[in-house]
Amino acid sequence: MNALSQIVAIEFKLRMREKVIPLFGGVLPVGLLFAFGLLPGADKPEKGLGGQSGAEYIAAISMGVSITVLGLVILPGVLADYREKGVLRRIQASPVRPVLVLLAQVIINVGTVLIGIIVLIVVGDLALGTPVPRQLPGFALAAVLTVASLFALGLLIAAVAPNGRGATGIAMMLFFPSMFLAGVYVPREQMSKVLQHIGDFTPLGAGLRAMRDAWMGAEPRPLHLVIMTVWALVAGTAAARFFRWE
Repeated sequence: MNALSQIVAIEFKLRMREKVIPLFGGVLPVGLLFAFGLLPGADKPEKGLGGQSGAEYIAAISMGVSITVLGLVILPGVLADYREKGVLRRIQASPVRPVLVLLAQVIINVGTVLIGIIVLIVVGDLALGTPVPRQLPGFALAAVLTVASLFALGLLIAAVAPNGRGATGIAMMLFFPSMFLAGVYVPREQMSKVLQHIGDFTPLGAGLRAMRDAWMGAEPRPLHLVIMTVWALVAGTAAARFFRWE
């Protein structure tokens, strides 16, 4: 095993002990799907959801919540906590490059998200009859860009936060407005046009809109894909520029 593989294995064991990653990466999304997908009429298209069924809507929302929690909240909290406790500084003094710890965290969290998405789609299809995304290539592209934009923003938080508690505080200040503007608390179709337009320019809002469009068979709108790409590039570049190991 090379150094990265060893670090990924160690970090994976640590994260599994805390139960946070499997909880938000798999248990919560599937639980939400069953909780709302078993309601009467959940398989029927609803005008208030833009023609999407309740089960499809909650499946997409569950994915967005999972990506946001792991990328925007958990990832920066762990990395900033490592820096605060001197873990990154001690690794920097060893033959192992500290950037490998950062890569390991990204690999574990992104891997958890992607596995969770696949499990959610398969379980929804087999157990509840929830159709798989009808425009699968567009859905895959939208999901990847959603992950990229929110994880880049999480890395930027980790770069500028003074410690683990500070990273969590910054993340939560972004988390709740992002969830609201993306239509998690109130369906986007039931929000005012102004809030809809604002939400479309957030990474989660653009991501959920693109994934929902693809789920119903439409190609994701280029504007939403461009918005997520810009967020990923700008936040990722800034994170690389300002990240501190000590």
